[in-house]
Amino acid sequence: MAALKVGDSLPDDVVFSYIPYTEESSEITACGIPINYNASKEWADKKVVLFAVPGAFTPGCSVKHLPGYIQNLPALKAKGVDIVAVIAYNDAFVMSAWSKANGIKNDDILFLSDAGTAFSKKLGDWTLGERTARYALVIDHGKIIYAEKEPGREVTVSSAEAVLAKL
Repeated sequence: MAALKVGDSLPDDVVFSYIPYTEESSEITACGIPINYNASKEWADKKVVLFAVPGAFTPGCSVKHLPGYIQNLPALKAKGVDIVAVIAYNDAFVMSAWSKANGIKNDDILFLSDAGTAFSKKLGDWTLGERTARYALVIDHGKIIYAEKEPGREVTVSSAEAVLAKL
């Protein structure tokens, strides 16, 4: 399969592992049950900002990348974004705990597991071995309209501010 790029449609088989937020599972120590989140279906009629990080709880991801999306969530929504999601190679339990550790409630930002980097590999060379690379996509009604992978170790083209500038 050819690498996905701007102008391509999201494939029909994009599924992530996910633990939905509930009041009962709102504590960091509480666990939900992972489900398969069919992004192809859920995002077909929505505008989605998806950003990927190499790992939950890592310093760069927790200090430099995720906070920008949390702070800019209202601005992203004001630009017509229906869903903001973050993926990493970590399993759904770790992603859920990372969400809770950052005070995210009511699925304001979806924390999804790209186990085995299955989705990131569809983008081409957008992995760091067994981890997801740092990148951002904007998907509008199933079509990729923005796709940028970080050229180095900094958070530039995949930052919330960079994505906002392209919306």
